[in-house]
Amino acid sequence: MPKKIVRPASLVKQGALVLYATSLKVSDFLIENFYSIERLDPENINEKGYQRLLNKGRARKLCDYIVGGQATKDAFLPTSIFMATDKSIPFDPSNNTIEIDISEICPFNIVDGQHRVEGLKMAAEKDSRVLGFELPVNIAVNLSEIEQMCHFLIVNTTQKSVDEGVAQRIQARLTKAIGVDPTPHLPKWIMQSVQKGEDEKSLQYVYFLNNTQNSPWKGKIKMANEESKDGSINQKSFVKAIKKYILTVDNPIADREAADRQHRIFLNYWTAIVNIIGDSESSILFKYYGVEIFCRFFVPFLRTVINHIGDFKVQTLQDLLEQVFDNAEGLAAGVGHIDFWTKGGTASGLNASALHRLNAEMVKSLHKTIGYNRDMEI
Repeated sequence: MPKKIVRPASLVKQGALVLYATSLKVSDFLIENFYSIERLDPENINEKGYQRLLNKGRARKLCDYIVGGQATKDAFLPTSIFMATDKSIPFDPSNNTIEIDISEICPFNIVDGQHRVEGLKMAAEKDSRVLGFELPVNIAVNLSEIEQMCHFLIVNTTQKSVDEGVAQRIQARLTKAIGVDPTPHLPKWIMQSVQKGEDEKSLQYVYFLNNTQNSPWKGKIKMANEESKDGSINQKSFVKAIKKYILTVDNPIADREAADRQHRIFLNYWTAIVNIIGDSESSILFKYYGVEIFCRFFVPFLRTVINHIGDFKVQTLQDLLEQVFDNAEGLAAGVGHIDFWTKGGTASGLNASALHRLNAEMVKSLHKTIGYNRDMEI
C-alpha cells in the first residue's frame, strides 16, 4: 500500500477556505482508510453525521455507464468530488504539487460526491481498467467537522436538492453549534432558520414521541435517512406540523414550561387521543391527516386546559377531549370515533380548506363544552 500520494494541484483560496484542485485515481479511493462518509444516523438525534443515505441504485447506474464506456473510452465524469480534512496538506509552490501522507492525513471526509465514488468502486470491481480512471477532486484543508457539515448543507441547498428531513437534522445541529463552535458564513436563508432554532426544537418533540416507551407514536415516525419502509409518517412532515402549529407565539406553555415538560404534555395529549379513538390497522390517525388535525387543535385545547382545569394528566385531557368529540358538529361530527379515521373515510377526503373548517368546528365544540361545564357548576 502506498504511504504517500504526490499529485499536481492548484492552490485555490476562497476567503478563509483553502482548496487544492487536483485529480485522484479510482485506485486511490480503494486504499484502506483513505476516506470516510459521515452518514446521518436516523436513530440518534444527537449523532454527528450529516450525509444522506446512500442510494445504491443510483450508484449502480453510474457503475454501468462507466463500465460500458471502457472499450470505446467515451465514459466521462467531469464533476469534481469535494473532499475535506481538518489537517493541513503540504503544498510545493515550486512545482505545484501536494503530498498526501495517508497515515497522517487520512481518512478524508467526502463532503459531496459519495454516489460517484461508490459507483466507480463498483465499476472497478467489474472492470480493472476503471482503476486508472481519474476524478477531478477539490480538497479543502483545515476544516473542522462542523465546517464540513456546513459546506455540505450549502452545496446541497444552493446547487441541488437534499432531502428536507436531512436538512432539518443538519440545521438542528447547527442551532446548537452557533456561538459555541466556529462555523463558516452561511447563506441568509439557512442562517435565519438556524438562529430561530425551530428545527432543533421540533425534532426534540418528534424524537421524544418516537422513542419514549408506551408512546402511541413509538416507532411510527420514519426518521431522515432511515432505510426501513416502516413508519406511518416521515420526520419532515411531522417537524413541519410542529413548527407551524406548536412552536407559535400563542402556545401558552412555550415560556412557562421546560422543554422536557412540553414534550411530556404533548405526549399525554396524543395518548389521550389514542385512548379515545383507538389504533386500528385501517386507521389513518397516525398519518398526515391525524398529525395535521391534532397539531392544529393542540394550542387552543391547551389554553382551555390551563384556564379552566389546571393539570395535564392523561385522564384530565382525555375527559375534556371526550366531551369535545361528543359535542362536535358539522364536519367535525364523529372525529372522536375510529370510523372517521378509517382509510377511505371522512378524514381521507379532507383538503386544506376542509381541514381549516374542521379545526374551527373542534374549537367551537371546545368552547361549547366549557360553557356547558360552567352552567353545570352554577
